[in-house]
Amino acid sequence: MNFQTLLKAATVQPYLMHARFGVEKESQRVDATGELVKSDHPQTLGNRSYHPYIQTDFSETQMELITPVADSPTELMCWLAAIHDVAFRSMEDMLWPLSMPPALPEKEEEIILAKLDAFEDVLYRRYLAKEYGRRKQMVSGIHFNFEFSKKLIISLFEKQTEIKNCEDFKTEVYLRVTRNYLRYRWLITYLYGASPVSEARYFLKDGPNEPVRSIRSSKYGYTNHDDVKVSYESLEIYLKNIGQMIEEGKLSEEKEFYAPVRLRGGKKVADLKQTGIRYIELRNIDLNPFAPYGIDQQQVEFLHVFLLFMLWKEEGNTADEWVAEGNEKNNLVALEHPTDATAYHQEGTELLAEIKEMAAELRLPLSEDFFDFVEKALEDPAKTFAAKLYQASQKTSQAQVAVKLAQSYHEAAWKHPYQLAGFREMELSTQILMFDAIQKGITVEVLDEEDQFLKLQYSDHVEYVKNANMTGKDPYVVPLMMANKTVTKKVLAQAGFRVPEGDEFRNKTQALAAYPRYIDQGIVVKPKTTNYGLGISIFKNGASQEDYQKAVEIAFAEDTAILVEEFLPGTEYRFFVLDGKVRGIMLRVPANVVGDGKRTITQLVAEKNQDPLRGTHHRAPLELIQLGELEQLMLKEQGYTVDSVPKKDTIVYLRENSNVSTGGDSIDVTDEFSADYKQLAVSAVHALGAKISGIDLVIPDKSQPASSDKAYGIIEANFNPAMHMHVYPYAGKSRRLTMDVLRFLFPEITK
Repeated sequence: MNFQTLLKAATVQPYLMHARFGVEKESQRVDATGELVKSDHPQTLGNRSYHPYIQTDFSETQMELITPVADSPTELMCWLAAIHDVAFRSMEDMLWPLSMPPALPEKEEEIILAKLDAFEDVLYRRYLAKEYGRRKQMVSGIHFNFEFSKKLIISLFEKQTEIKNCEDFKTEVYLRVTRNYLRYRWLITYLYGASPVSEARYFLKDGPNEPVRSIRSSKYGYTNHDDVKVSYESLEIYLKNIGQMIEEGKLSEEKEFYAPVRLRGGKKVADLKQTGIRYIELRNIDLNPFAPYGIDQQQVEFLHVFLLFMLWKEEGNTADEWVAEGNEKNNLVALEHPTDATAYHQEGTELLAEIKEMAAELRLPLSEDFFDFVEKALEDPAKTFAAKLYQASQKTSQAQVAVKLAQSYHEAAWKHPYQLAGFREMELSTQILMFDAIQKGITVEVLDEEDQFLKLQYSDHVEYVKNANMTGKDPYVVPLMMANKTVTKKVLAQAGFRVPEGDEFRNKTQALAAYPRYIDQGIVVKPKTTNYGLGISIFKNGASQEDYQKAVEIAFAEDTAILVEEFLPGTEYRFFVLDGKVRGIMLRVPANVVGDGKRTITQLVAEKNQDPLRGTHHRAPLELIQLGELEQLMLKEQGYTVDSVPKKDTIVYLRENSNVSTGGDSIDVTDEFSADYKQLAVSAVHALGAKISGIDLVIPDKSQPASSDKAYGIIEANFNPAMHMHVYPYAGKSRRLTMDVLRFLFPEITK
């Protein structure tokens, strides 16, 4: 079968770069000095036995991070970054960035096997420890799962006539790719091998005598005994050989076959007989010490093209001879000195030329510099990962280099603890909810990143969430009700709650004509339906006609209808109510600066905006303070301009409304409130029929009972209240509301 002809077919072209990817990344947990930790797997990460993202491999210290299946290298790296963020911030430990483990204990029994729930899993690890030794099991690496897209397979199948069944055709595709990969994988070892030396007490005898490219990928790495022989000639022979190895006692079970490529179809190898090969797992990728997540996007993209080339490339010899030749070459390259030119430089140069030719013929959409690293590394071995690690280690030691790298990756994960790497463009409360879900082992699917729409699944239980707290627990009409401030007020007033009086206007002319009603009284001008405090103007002592007109224009810029309401004096508080309970109360101080007698308001705002907690578009706990029309209007009322220099210690407010989304400061005051105010908030949310709401109360004196005359006023109810300001307040106790939401949705979560 001529796969080159098939791949060049016009109907195949649109799907050439369509594939699915997954990564399983192993790392040893170490302390700040690079020593193996003695602690158990972090309890904060739920039950590892069924955790979809974070488990343990052989030992208790060997953490395994598992991505979901991704449809692009970019998506894959987003998930790998996110899972690393969760792992790093769920423990004090660091992750060792090398494939070869750190210094091992003197006594082998001090390497603790993973403490798993299933006894059969523990027994299997005991068997491996006895058969291969615990030290050998401590090696870590990248398992790279790869699947051509279904559309690519089908389009290829339809262009040929030799194989009648699509499943059989797909199996042949992956067998061809596997055989060729095993033949040419030495190039991957040359480029990405990164285990030149071992640390103390890994080899007690019979190790390499000098630095190499990859101990892990060589005969000294994690391999089966020499008497294990399995052929890739066909799937039938492959399965027969593995069965024979088990019958002869050379393998204990199917999963003990540790090949550089594993054929995947079902949960067990035997399932391949019914399913055929669905994807392949490359198991010979060393951890890239210079990538925070053990592999980078450039590697993933090259592996994709390389595997496509393995389908394009013609095979030679018989299947067994082809694979045997590859094994021999790979071992030789793995054991070459990291800075030496490879013995197969000529073949490598020819392979690269062929890959480039394939890319040109297939018109693959690759960047101009796509092959730069491979080209440079073939010409100069010093550019390879192994050589870079070896050379960096000459100044100190490999262990010290590893510790420094591990520390830098650990610190980077903690630099912005409120963000989730890989998904930092999403709204912050959603990022925090995703973090908590991943941590607790809830499967997360991002249905629409821009719209913040998630599918969450725990076992068979599925929930859909938008913007972190809009869930199926609230009837559809409830958020519509709370989005409409007029309806909200009427419902609350009819239920006996105090709300501000006011009027609704649907055009600017009517609103401006009503100005005489509001002379000499405090008013609030705001859009009817918008959220996040946008377009709100507050005049505590009444507004001039000019300022009133400006406020009306600002409000209409945000909505087609506006409200003009009485101003209720007092302090505004946000009560976050979830399932009949107040989970947090926030005092939100309006955007402000404090004068120093030297700098202008513009300069003071610029300085305050340097706070790392401040950002934009709800991607940080606090928003940047603006100096727009509303802020300048507020300054004017106080007799300031943006160029004014306030006196020392003078607080200058830039907004009347206290929304954090408009630059305000958030202060947790949950424990300062008596039960009657909390019950008041719960009852108001219940009157609206909601399970989740952020309800805003103005309270002149919280020491007075809630039943007192004019003790409070409810000015707004929010169907999508921001949670990040409770989780990361400007001051006060953190309230992990995102976890409260998850426990509300999934009460079966016990840890």
